[in-house]
Amino acid sequence: MNILVIGSFMMDLVVRTPRAPQKGETIIGTHFSRYPGGKGANQAVSAARLGGDVTMVGMLGNDSFGDDILEELQINQINTKFILRDNTSSTGIGLVTVEEDGNNRIVIVPSANLNYRPTDLVNVESLIEKADILLVQLEMDISVTEEAISCAKQYGVPVILNPAPGRKLEDHLFEKVTYLTPNETEAELLTGIKINSIEDVKEAGNVLLSKGVENVVITMADKGALIVNQLGSYHVPGYPVDIKDTVAAGDAFNGGLAIGVASGKSLKDAIHFANAVGALTVTKEGAIPSVPYLNEVQEFIKKFEASNKVN
Repeated sequence: MNILVIGSFMMDLVVRTPRAPQKGETIIGTHFSRYPGGKGANQAVSAARLGGDVTMVGMLGNDSFGDDILEELQINQINTKFILRDNTSSTGIGLVTVEEDGNNRIVIVPSANLNYRPTDLVNVESLIEKADILLVQLEMDISVTEEAISCAKQYGVPVILNPAPGRKLEDHLFEKVTYLTPNETEAELLTGIKINSIEDVKEAGNVLLSKGVENVVITMADKGALIVNQLGSYHVPGYPVDIKDTVAAGDAFNGGLAIGVASGKSLKDAIHFANAVGALTVTKEGAIPSVPYLNEVQEFIKKFEASNKVN
């Protein structure tokens, strides 16, 4: 399974706190940690830990944070030789506040991520052509993402676009996307539909489908995910777990989806698998440190299925 991830790197600076501060308020946190992350890097590690042959493309700063992230990727057996280093900007950072209930608020400063240019893709066109699937997000310059998707479309390579962080997208981009994976908030932003129910999720999915997306997969946290495509809509339930930290759950899901699709699973089965990957991720702290390995996911699914047969 040849997975190509073109995307972002962030060093996550994480503060655990009883609750998020109000405007103008200072509160005392309980713990500080630093974790390698970024949506692209998280998704690449997820796919690699699940058995994929993963290559990562993007730009790091030429600094200690960049060194640490590069080392982490290499530890996870990811091909890093196409990652560029920038002498003019620092490695991107994410400022993460994690509340007691595990929910998070994140501010990112992309820095060097934004200095990767569409012209740099010339050097990786052959990688796109040979990939089983291309996985992209929105923490880079949007022109890079658009060019990468167009190149994949030219070579008939399936594309997963995780439209995060949420932003408006041009309609012409949607018709080149094989799998669009917004969460509920991102789906609202892309469609203008306020989501308060599963019917609202279906409506948003159909709007995105009408724009030309082949398969819309809207993630709904512990409620699972909804598939919307030409065959109709199908809800894939989530897995109940105790939440410790939701950072990187969506990224882990996308890595799992990439592996599921590339390995030949049906879309429904691929999403069942990806839901398990995301569920396991929220049971641990941090971004990359929380991403599970294939054997953990397989054991988790096995235990869940055995438990449900008994009950």
